[in-house]
Amino acid sequence: MSTKEKYLNPFTDFGFKKLFGSETNKDLLVDFLNAILPKETEITHLTYLKTEHIGHSEIDRKVVYDVYCENKKGEKFIVELQKARQKYFKERTIFYSTFPIQEQAITGDWNFELKAVYTISILDFLIDDNSYSSKKEKIAKNTPVKTTAKLVNIDTKEIFYDKLTYVQIHIPLFNKEEHELETMEDKWFYIIRDLQRFQNRPVALEERIFDKVFKTAEIAKFNKKERGAYEDSLKAYRDVKNVIDTAREMGEEIGKEIGKEIGKEIGKEIGKEIGKEIGKEERSLEITKEAILQGLSFETISKITKLSIEEIQKIANSIKK
Repeated sequence: MSTKEKYLNPFTDFGFKKLFGSETNKDLLVDFLNAILPKETEITHLTYLKTEHIGHSEIDRKVVYDVYCENKKGEKFIVELQKARQKYFKERTIFYSTFPIQEQAITGDWNFELKAVYTISILDFLIDDNSYSSKKEKIAKNTPVKTTAKLVNIDTKEIFYDKLTYVQIHIPLFNKEEHELETMEDKWFYIIRDLQRFQNRPVALEERIFDKVFKTAEIAKFNKKERGAYEDSLKAYRDVKNVIDTAREMGEEIGKEIGKEIGKEIGKEIGKEIGKEIGKEERSLEITKEAILQGLSFETISKITKLSIEEIQKIANSIKK
C-alpha cells in the first residue's frame, strides 16, 4: 500500500463497509442517503438488516447486498458499490430489488400493500457507455452524475408506481473541484471520488458529519486486523482495475489495427473509384478534342460527351493555343 495514502479508498469493499456498513457509522449512511434522495424521503433512523438473501428453494439464486437497511416506516434501502461494468447490470439491480418486495408478503389474508424499495448503486463506471475513458477532459460537463428511474406510463409520461426507485451514481462523471461544491450531494460525491487522494481535510468539507468521515477513514488509526483487511481489499480493488485497464488498452490497440486494415481496404476502393473517374474524364477530353477537330458542332459534341457548351468552348480554345 502506498505510504502517500492517508485515507482509505471508498471503492474497496472494506472501505465502503467501514464508512457506511457499520452500526457505529449509521449516521454517515443516513446523511448520505438524505443528500441524494428527494426531501420527501427524509430518513431520521435506519436499522441494518441481514445482507444475505436466499430464494424460496435450494435452487433459487442467493444474493448478498453490500448494505441493506430500513427506516422507521419500513421502507427498504439497498446500497450497492460496483467497481466494474457488468453485462446485465440493470437486470441485476431489478432482480436484487425483488427480494425486499417478496419479504413483505404476509401469510394469510393480505391486501398486497407494499412499502417503498430504493436501490442505490454507486458506480465506478458508466452503465451505457462502452467507450468510457477515465480522463476528465473526455467527460461532458452536462452529463448527470446521478440518474433516478421509476416505473412510468409511457403514454402519459406519469409515474405508474412510485414505491420502486433505482438510483445510479456515476462517480466518474463527477468533475467538480473543491471550490465548485454547492450541496451536500456534491460533497459526498467529492469524498467518494477523492477521499484516498486527500492528505488533509478540504476546507469546503466543514460540516460536522465529515468530522466522523475523516476520523473513520484515517488508515493510521486502524488496528492490525483492520489494516490487514484493508490491504487485502485494496489489492483486490487494484487487481480489478488493472484487469479492466489492460483489457481497455488491448481493445484500443486491436481497434487501431483493425482500423488500419479497414482503412487500407477503403483506400483501395476509393482509389479505384477515383481512378475510374479520372479515366472517364481523360477519355471524355480525348473524344471532345477529336470531335472539335472533325468540325462537329458544339451542340452535337455536348450530346455525345454530356459536357456543357462552355466546357467544350474552353477545350476548343486550348486546342487553338
